[in-house]
Amino acid sequence: MNFKHMLACLQGITVYKDLLDQPVLSAALRLTRCAAHGDGLGGLEAYTDVFYRLQVAGCGGLGEWLGQALRWSEGPYPRLCEGGRRDPALEQGARMDVSAFALLASVDCDKWLGRLGQLLDNDYQGVLTGLPRWRSGVPFSFEALTEAYRREGAGLLGKYRAFCWQDGQLIPVPHPDSPDEDDLLGYERQREAVRRNTLALLEGRPVNNILLYGESGTGKSATVKSLLHLPGAEDLRIVQADKEDLGGLPALIRTLEGRRQKVILFIDDLALDQDSTAYSVLKTILEGSVAPRPDNVAVYATSNRRHLVRQSLSQRLGDEVDRTETIRETTSLADRFGIRVLFQGLDKGEFLSFVDQLADRHGVTLPREELHERATVWERYHGVRTPRAALQFVLSLS
Repeated sequence: MNFKHMLACLQGITVYKDLLDQPVLSAALRLTRCAAHGDGLGGLEAYTDVFYRLQVAGCGGLGEWLGQALRWSEGPYPRLCEGGRRDPALEQGARMDVSAFALLASVDCDKWLGRLGQLLDNDYQGVLTGLPRWRSGVPFSFEALTEAYRREGAGLLGKYRAFCWQDGQLIPVPHPDSPDEDDLLGYERQREAVRRNTLALLEGRPVNNILLYGESGTGKSATVKSLLHLPGAEDLRIVQADKEDLGGLPALIRTLEGRRQKVILFIDDLALDQDSTAYSVLKTILEGSVAPRPDNVAVYATSNRRHLVRQSLSQRLGDEVDRTETIRETTSLADRFGIRVLFQGLDKGEFLSFVDQLADRHGVTLPREELHERATVWERYHGVRTPRAALQFVLSLS
């Protein structure tokens, strides 16, 4: 095995350099360097590090790890393919990189350990014999990777459908809380307005930002999260951000421009102070920046407040000459949402209808008259008529 040749190939990586800092590949590169330059002790340490890092990553071999890392790389070649573009120089560099990684993945552990056995004295031979092995093999190819980038996208946005935006980073949510449409009761008119806007986003047509406001427990957040189940929504992504992290959203939006995925920036339970940084940032994002919002991005927010901004009585009365102008400025943030959807509390008949449907779903067999009497008592005691209250009542019976 020509370890010097393999080291030269790996040191010539040009397009997938984002992978070189990953712990698994960093350890494998150290192992190759030690094998090429005759460093037995360093090679032994690197070998055990490779095995450990593979186990932490849940992979049985370098080929498996490299296949996943290449598939979901954020590098320039995957992004190029995702956008349907071509660049001969970039393509040539990517092809050479994949060949180098394939060479690394194909090396059997017996060859690694055989090389280390040549470099270490007899005291280490028993240790080398007992070391665990990883699988060799090349489960990837340049052509298959290129096709996957073009068909399904690249990077984290290609791999996951839901994210949290925290401390300036996209954190994937592998198993998002995304209710099916069938799990949602009522508010069909409101949900249809949100669905229509989202379908327009998926089709690449101009869309509005949406504010869903109204009583707590009416299903505003569930309406947004359920959009991942829309037919044809494979390219839809939801990125949820808390108001404390809104300051970094402009940078995130810039990175999303030009991606094939359609992204909903979801801000849940929004309530702001007018003099807060988050207020100014959101106002600029919605409408007011020199750079337009990318066509593949929309902002959906939920709030219990129609105007989003907290306002005290003293602020409303104030001592300014033109209080009307001050109030108008305070409420202007909500006006920047092109679609505003109201989720009101239920009347008594609607509440009992929700109770009936949920009771059937959860196998509650009480007579309807008794069920309604107990639901009415529950509603009076808790003081709310919402889908959430109806569900809580039904669950209290089981």
